[in-house]
Amino acid sequence: MQLVVARIGRAHSLRGEVALDVRTDDPEGRLAVGAVLATDPASAGPLTVLSSRLHQGRWLVRFAEVADRTAAEALRGVELVVEADASDEEDAWYPHELRGLRAELADGTVVGEVIALEHLPAHDALLVEEPGGERTLVPFVTAIVPVVDVAGGRVVLDPPGGLLASDAARLVVAAPSSDDDADADAADDAGDDDEPAVGDGAER
Repeated sequence: MQLVVARIGRAHSLRGEVALDVRTDDPEGRLAVGAVLATDPASAGPLTVLSSRLHQGRWLVRFAEVADRTAAEALRGVELVVEADASDEEDAWYPHELRGLRAELADGTVVGEVIALEHLPAHDALLVEEPGGERTLVPFVTAIVPVVDVAGGRVVLDPPGGLLASDAARLVVAAPSSDDDADADAADDAGDDDEPAVGDGAER
């Protein structure tokens, strides 16, 4: 099975360097100098890593087959892929390993099934289809998904109240405290005292 290591973004320099949207937890290993990566579409590769570096939080790579900016721009949107059956990275899973896993709570209550892994700007998220057909994005972080048991066919969720559609009744919306109400009343009273007389206000 082909797994996506990164998606090629915009050209970064006249020498053919490109920015990558990385999808692996081991970019240093996957993008090491000399690494040969297949591509999707296959006609764009294979590509050999000539240099790689981290710049302002983003990986920049040059490929031996890409000589200039024009060639680099032509690769935009191409995916770098590897053949693998399972992730060999600690606490990292590929999308195909997570799809189909049973989503349950700590007490064993089944709350749905993982149907996809979504890559969001802040963090990855599991797309869970609940028994009623609702689809919920669950942040894929240890605090909310403490257990990933691929062999056992399940993930254990510890969601905050109201995250799941089936748990909407537990959604808590903080009400203003009595102190907040008092502060608001005081602010209104102060505003009444400070209102300018007609003709004294500033003009726009």
